[in-house]
Amino acid sequence: MLSAFGAASARDLTVVSWGGNYQDAQRKIYFKPFADKTGKPVLDESWDGGVGVVQAKVKAGVPNWDAVQVEADELAIGCADGIYEKIDWAKLGGKDKFLDSAVSDCGVGAIVWSTMLSYDSDKLKTAPTSWADFWDTKKFPGKRALRRGPKYALEFALMADGVAAKDVYATLRAAGGVDRAFKKLDEIKGDMIWWESGAQPLQLLKSGQVVMTSAYNGRISGINKTEGTKFKTVWPGSIYAVDSWVILKGSPNKDAAMDFIAFASLPENQSKLPQDIAYGLPNKAAAAAVPADLAADLPTSPANLSGAISIDIDFWNDNIEDLTKRFNAWLGK
Repeated sequence: MLSAFGAASARDLTVVSWGGNYQDAQRKIYFKPFADKTGKPVLDESWDGGVGVVQAKVKAGVPNWDAVQVEADELAIGCADGIYEKIDWAKLGGKDKFLDSAVSDCGVGAIVWSTMLSYDSDKLKTAPTSWADFWDTKKFPGKRALRRGPKYALEFALMADGVAAKDVYATLRAAGGVDRAFKKLDEIKGDMIWWESGAQPLQLLKSGQVVMTSAYNGRISGINKTEGTKFKTVWPGSIYAVDSWVILKGSPNKDAAMDFIAFASLPENQSKLPQDIAYGLPNKAAAAAVPADLAADLPTSPANLSGAISIDIDFWNDNIEDLTKRFNAWLGK
């Protein structure tokens, strides 16, 4: 998807994010104003993640993407692999302006977001309150959906099996923990639809194809605002994480990409985001400027953090490759 901010030349600044109503908000708040300010086109594309995608772009030669929004494990792995440019923190006013989890040599936090249980309250009169309810196909008959892959699916499976949120990663690291999660996934395998892009859970709920799904919190609040849907979310048992902006190594637009990231990180710009989509803000001054009624819907609000856990990046960096192979084999059985 390219935005119409001028004719596309081979090397206009290309910014890559997650598509859907989130990228619609970014286009309005960041991409178009930055293009207007610089007088140069900003092209934007969307992707579904995966460190292999960005590794391939860098290793193939001059990448055709410049600034890319990545998940925390993609940031850590790519930084270790040397596929991102170093961040010029002076252009951002210094590291102390941001949450600790949003600061890296290779990346700048863009949002704090949660993956959580979601459902359509117009279609489901009894409200599910936990991952155990998600797994209860007798009480809540019908298809349900999770993001395709081991990340999140294994954590949610353990919570459904009675593991407290705070103990999930200790259980996954312990002998038999991963086996226990896959055994729990076996129980609902026949009732599952697996989604890949962040817009898909919304479509699945809207069409009634599923009774429940995991989804990104901002997408749910966003579609409720724009389309008047009555989708609800369950905060306890949610998993929150920080996404970051990175610049691909060898980008011919490295300086322009850094200027863009600095622009998108300014408090006066970042603080506008929750008006359109309910993601937490890594810039401390931006977060402080969000009105209280909007702040209540963010993953960073104290009430929403209760019973939620932060994704364990170390666990996934160590295990993502092996567990993805195992998950794909399990899915193919």
